[in-house]
Amino acid sequence: MPTGLIPPLLAGLVDDAALVSGGGTVPLDTAALLDAASVHRDHTTAWYAALVGPLLIPASALGQARASGVRPEIAVIADTGLDAFVAARPLIDRHFTLRQVEVAVAKRGEDPQPGLHRLIRALASGAAPRGYAEVPLSWGLLGALDTVSAARAAGAPVAVKFRTGGLAAELFPTPVELAAIICACRERELPFKVTAGPHHAVRSADPETGFVHHGFLNMLVGSLLAADGGEVADVAEVLATTDPMRLIEAVRVRREEPRPLWEGFGASAVIDPLTDLIRFGLVNGGFD
Repeated sequence: MPTGLIPPLLAGLVDDAALVSGGGTVPLDTAALLDAASVHRDHTTAWYAALVGPLLIPASALGQARASGVRPEIAVIADTGLDAFVAARPLIDRHFTLRQVEVAVAKRGEDPQPGLHRLIRALASGAAPRGYAEVPLSWGLLGALDTVSAARAAGAPVAVKFRTGGLAAELFPTPVELAAIICACRERELPFKVTAGPHHAVRSADPETGFVHHGFLNMLVGSLLAADGGEVADVAEVLATTDPMRLIEAVRVRREEPRPLWEGFGASAVIDPLTDLIRFGLVNGGFD
């Protein structure tokens, strides 16, 4: 397999979310699981393998995945709740290689603290090698970030995850709101992921819904700027731009550096962000 075609800045950027869609789980059967596992295996043996993270599997589908013979490295979305995931951990260990668990700790408008503390206690007891707390972008967010920061300082393998899109307009943070969140993570040295997030490399409107989606290059460059100490207004300007050349050049000059702050996003079709990266000359020899 060719090596060196995915630079460090892009390594592990895209999780395989073929089994997760639209902010929830898609109906799954054995055929769907087998197909997703086969495609994921192709990704992990392709020249762009370094771009791809684990296969995301809803906890509600673990039994079907076991019966189907699916055996990739996985990240479990705890859609049936944290307690059910913990109870299923022995089954997971017998049949899968678990990289992480991702848990929605509260609904919008709910206090995220109880769910956060349950997740942190579960991780301390060895429930998963790593956990991502999905925190709503609403009341209680900054306090939740403080809790996660304190837990990480005490050695807990926990990070945060944000929903940056979905089926309703209020689920899409504005560039200023998202910039403030990224800078808040920077101030606390908190790595984060996003879900229901970027569909394309550059910020753009969905022609069917009219919703404006954040671009993954916008988020990458915005995170670089925030990590360098950029102010919220400057990060928001990057998140709002629709000029691809500005983003492409910012990525080019930092391509050999590890990616700060932002740990990546899930894509229902890994080939889509890969295609954008190829089109913009950012992978597959584009740096030669």
